[in-house]
Amino acid sequence: MAPQQKAKLIRVIRVAAITAAFNTALTAILVPMLDNKFWDLLISVQVVGFTLLVLLYPAMSIRMSRLWRILSVASALVVGAFFGTVLVVLVKGRDIGMMFSDKEKLWSFVLTAAIGFIFGSIAVTVLATRARIARAEAELMRSEADRQRLARKHAEAELKVIRAQIEPHFLFNTLANLSFLIKNNPEQALAMLENLIDYLQAAVPRIRGETSTLRNELVMASAYVAILQIRMGDRLQSVFDVPQDLLALPFPPMMLITLIENAIKHGLNELPEGGTITVSASRRTDVLVLSVTDTGAGLPQLGNDSKDGIGLSNIRERLAAMYGERGKLMLTANQPRGTVATLEIPLDTGMDA
Repeated sequence: MAPQQKAKLIRVIRVAAITAAFNTALTAILVPMLDNKFWDLLISVQVVGFTLLVLLYPAMSIRMSRLWRILSVASALVVGAFFGTVLVVLVKGRDIGMMFSDKEKLWSFVLTAAIGFIFGSIAVTVLATRARIARAEAELMRSEADRQRLARKHAEAELKVIRAQIEPHFLFNTLANLSFLIKNNPEQALAMLENLIDYLQAAVPRIRGETSTLRNELVMASAYVAILQIRMGDRLQSVFDVPQDLLALPFPPMMLITLIENAIKHGLNELPEGGTITVSASRRTDVLVLSVTDTGAGLPQLGNDSKDGIGLSNIRERLAAMYGERGKLMLTANQPRGTVATLEIPLDTGMDA
């Protein structure tokens, strides 16, 4: 059986079960009021109820204008209540003609049909209300999905802006330094060129990609830091402490290198003696925790509510678009000096490298 047919069958069975339960509850309520035997009245209520269901279900499901739907539902109520009551008479083996010739039996017939019509109308009202609520919820979900798609597109655009900001600036400065070193220090020039090649080999395949792995980001970041170490000399020290079993995990592109650039620009560059950058990572159940720690000057204001620069603001926006509230960037003070930038990346969101 096809999935759609299976789902439709389950929906029909569910509606039938709800109808049977509703009819049974209605019978229990009406027995003392009508002075009928429970089983005799249950048969009447079930027959009328399911007759109404057979007519009302398609009348409420067919796509049509609001006016025609109201007319079709009203017609289904009248016809269902009448023919349901006729079926009750036939099921109980009674004479239809006698039902209309005897006043007492005619009154019983009209009462049964009226009860069916009234409670059928109540059921229609309940179902229509539920349908409106379901449509409103579906519309809300569509709106939220559209909002998330727009947020993701915005985050992707921000990522391209980050790349456009980082790569040309970094490459031009590196090439300028490389030109200087070729004339004055060929050995350092060769080391810088090798690191630049490593950086480009890691960066170029991901230029147009929106996903990456922790391994790829670390390769690119270590080459980036190695180039800056040649330019800054002893003023920049680095430590990469990332377990091997975490390297294959998915990781948003350019976030790590943005944090490192931020730590150097706003932390180490502020001190004549520079400092050390430490990149570490760990896993906490379904969350990857990555920290970039520096021993620089520190930020003027720390905490999640502090005023971020463009790079950190972009990271926060991308995290919100990709992971909602579960993706976090936290800034705390390092001891005795500097800043710790910590990323929390959920691992169960289906992000593939």
